[in-house]
Amino acid sequence: NADFWKSQLQDFPSLRLIAIDLAGHGQSDKPRVDYTMDYFARSIDAVLTDAKVKHAVLVGHSMGTPVIRQYYRLFPTKTDGLVIVDGALRLVVSKEQMDEFIAPLKANYQTTAPQMIDGMIGPVKDEKLKSEIRTAMLATPDYVALSAMDGMTDEKIYTTEQIKVPVLAVLAKSPFWPPDTEEFLHSLAPTLEVTMWDGVSHFLMMEKPQEFDQTVQTFLSKNKLLSK
Repeated sequence: NADFWKSQLQDFPSLRLIAIDLAGHGQSDKPRVDYTMDYFARSIDAVLTDAKVKHAVLVGHSMGTPVIRQYYRLFPTKTDGLVIVDGALRLVVSKEQMDEFIAPLKANYQTTAPQMIDGMIGPVKDEKLKSEIRTAMLATPDYVALSAMDGMTDEKIYTTEQIKVPVLAVLAKSPFWPPDTEEFLHSLAPTLEVTMWDGVSHFLMMEKPQEFDQTVQTFLSKNKLLSK
């Protein structure tokens, strides 16, 4: 949902920022299609083409990470850099485990989805922010969410070819991440910068917007991406 980035829209006055409701989310259309990472990536390109943006730095939170990774595969010359926000570039558990996790959602979405979301937002300390996130996530139709989960767990999208543009990864410190996470990320993008934050949830850019925005600003400056 584009509203998840509303704090960022205030902090980069010299840049053009476009916050996107991914297809199926927020105010975007919600057709009954397969919500693959490829579909999301192409929908982003449609937005950028309509906005006459020829190249951009892409920022992807959570599922947005494999989405922007797929965008880079499809449109490498349009991609100036990638910012990963607590998202994965590989399956951190087996496909069988993921299928087992998703099965209750497919069996009874209306009951299970709120429980799953409550687990995700449990560490968020600000109750107002927690409520906003919960409401936005539950507004996504069940057929969109379930299809997107299938797309996100598709092993075929997690190939390991090199990423040759600047990459920043900002992750919440969590037992969710395997011990070799940084090593793996550097194997994909040797110049990648990675930082793990203590005391934040999965929604770290909303909890600590100023710190997040400064981290991104420093990354853009260091890699001379502000003038592109």
